[in-house]
Amino acid sequence: MTNIIVAFSRQEDARSIKNILMRNGFQVVAVCTSGAQVLNSIEDLSGGIIVSGYRFEDMLYRGICDCMPAGFEMLLVASSGRLGGVIVQDIRCLSMPLKVHELVETVNTMCRDQVQRKRRMRQRPAERSEEDSRIILKAKTLLMERNSMTEMQAHRYIQKCSMDNGTNLVETARMVISLIDI
Repeated sequence: MTNIIVAFSRQEDARSIKNILMRNGFQVVAVCTSGAQVLNSIEDLSGGIIVSGYRFEDMLYRGICDCMPAGFEMLLVASSGRLGGVIVQDIRCLSMPLKVHELVETVNTMCRDQVQRKRRMRQRPAERSEEDSRIILKAKTLLMERNSMTEMQAHRYIQKCSMDNGTNLVETARMVISLIDI
């Protein structure tokens, strides 16, 4: 479930947006009335959506955007006159007066986008350090010299041993090196 922070300068506005979102199945983790409260709330979270008004007593929405860590998105809710000057690619905007179904659909879309982005990040293979790559290459070279294998065969051999033993590729390459170097 995506974490949602509702931030409006007026407590009543923030509370009503929170209630709308919660009635529609979203998890609202914080309701804030100042930019400092928003920044404090996002420190504890790894990602989420900030549903925000345009102006707070201590900063504008832009101040929050500039301090938002990766993994956060903003939905700016403001009058159409104020939204005319907003030209930021990372921010989605809804104009006032707010229609409930537009708010729910926009937040729902943002949640789906975040879930897909996290899924893609998890599926991306981890990049190896230079030292790990060197260890794997050394193990492949030893297998190629000793067992007359091609590089592809040596790599597949290390992969298979890695999967059979339940270890990662680098650990298996180290084992191959230690066994062959004896």
